[in-house]
Amino acid sequence: MAGQDLLHTQPRPMHWLATATAISAVVAAASLVQPPDATATTSRDARAGKPAAAAPDPSRVTFPVDCGPTRLDVVKKASGDLDGDGTTETVAVVRCHSETGTPPSGVFVLAQPTDAKAAPRVVATLLAPAQRLSVQTLALKAGAVSTELLGYSDLDVPRCCPDVHKNIKWQWRGGKFVESELPAAMGAQSV
Repeated sequence: MAGQDLLHTQPRPMHWLATATAISAVVAAASLVQPPDATATTSRDARAGKPAAAAPDPSRVTFPVDCGPTRLDVVKKASGDLDGDGTTETVAVVRCHSETGTPPSGVFVLAQPTDAKAAPRVVATLLAPAQRLSVQTLALKAGAVSTELLGYSDLDVPRCCPDVHKNIKWQWRGGKFVESELPAAMGAQSV
């Protein structure tokens, strides 16, 4: 029988049509069957009854930092609902650009105005660059902002070797961000 064509094994248009119909039926049936604990999700904020806004974009913000002729760099960012109002805020760590060394950091909380086309705005300053500390890590957990900070106790300490090490947490309480120092072992995880 070698060399004989087996006519019944050749696909015909009717075979393809039957196969496509069968696959469509299986896909349609699968879309109707849901697990008992399945829930629908939407992009709406259930409490506010409006579409959920995207996290504020730090690249669209004018920060209250004077870098003179150099640019300002956003070196870390994290987003989450920090004040429990159902909207997403962004925490941005910024510093003046430098090819060498580590200039002091600023940590700012950003919010998106109700007009989604408007630029986000700074709503809180958690750490001002004038405090002369550098942010090493940034973490958001359960609405709290945690950082690991490095700095210098005085101007005589070599800039290569920071001698101040702090782990700081800010949490929204009573309508404002409250700062607390954490034990060294409970510092922020790298972001």
